Amino acid sequence: MAAAITTLKEVLHAGGPAPDRADKMGLYGWLIGAWTMDAVIVADDGTRHEGKGEICFGWVLGGRAIQDVWVLPGFFHGTTLRVYDPALDAWHILWSDPLKQYYTRQLGRAEGPDIVQHGKLEDGTAIRWRFTEITPNAFRWLGDLSSDDGKTWRLQADFRARRAAS
Repeated sequence: MAAAITTLKEVLHAGGPAPDRADKMGLYGWLIGAWTMDAVIVADDGTRHEGKGEICFGWVLGGRAIQDVWVLPGFFHGTTLRVYDPALDAWHILWSDPLKQYYTRQLGRAEGPDIVQHGKLEDGTAIRWRFTEITPNAFRWLGDLSSDDGKTWRLQADFRARRAAS
């Protein structure tokens, strides 16, 4: 008798958070679902790119992680893997954009009413990505850069997202 063939969807996607850490998965768990966004990207020279895109969040890896896909047509198409680490009581954030060949790693935690992710680029530039103005059906996502170890920050991205109608 032949073994059943398992699909990527069957082994990647999960129906909800893993029971052994469900209480901690809520930091990002409220994002599960589909979102639309209005985006503003600010280049190093100050030029702005504005557009509309979409974001989809889902439970993956046995409910121990959340994966999302962010699409801003003509500008980026990437994915984040958000993995909760009980030893750190923080989230490992791994962003990958094969279109731009842009990859980052950060740690995410709640800071007051916001979710803040801190990391560094390969050249040592500090990055800070923030979910702010959070409601059940909307959020603002801000991406900042700092070349002086966080003394001052420069806005790189400003996304205003709304939950998509079902």
